[in-house]
Amino acid sequence: MTSALEAVRSRRSWSKVTDAAPTRAELLTLVSAAGRVADHSSMEPWRVIELRGSDRERLGRAINKAEGQGGSSSKPLRAPLLLAVVATYRKSDKVPRWEQEAVASGVAHVLSLLLDEAGWGVIWRTGHYTRSKAVAKLHGLAKNEELMGWLYVGGKPPKARPGRRKVVDARRHFSRLPSAKRVDERDLSELDAQA
Repeated sequence: MTSALEAVRSRRSWSKVTDAAPTRAELLTLVSAAGRVADHSSMEPWRVIELRGSDRERLGRAINKAEGQGGSSSKPLRAPLLLAVVATYRKSDKVPRWEQEAVASGVAHVLSLLLDEAGWGVIWRTGHYTRSKAVAKLHGLAKNEELMGWLYVGGKPPKARPGRRKVVDARRHFSRLPSAKRVDERDLSELDAQA
């Protein structure tokens, strides 16, 4: 089994996949595991919708309707399986809306990692039409829900080239609290006197 560090480091987006796709039983196991993300108050403010076969064509029509066009977009046909990740906001005095959206995003990301580790090609696709009425209606979204996008899932092509992602330089994104570098001796002695 791959370590979490190895799985994250080797992750890549697969824009082209084969027609193979995981079964519903496989997905239930992975969705259950993805649901273990940090979730303040265990609200589970998310859900996942499975789109296969003609569901993808219906989504294509909804996307074109949102774009003010007739016909059907071919975008959803790029993979045999689409997993719509939905943020389901719950009323809470403790957990703000942005935090609930972060949980739904976390589920989507962890699910993409789990699918990749299980051997599936995955890419998380979004677009301005994720917030359109036509697309929301197709997915049966309630007033307290928003679509975060879709995980496009399929088989990894056998002769695919390795990913081209650069290593992230953590030093550019990781720092100390600015004031921590400038604590003067007087502040420290005042804290000692109060203790």
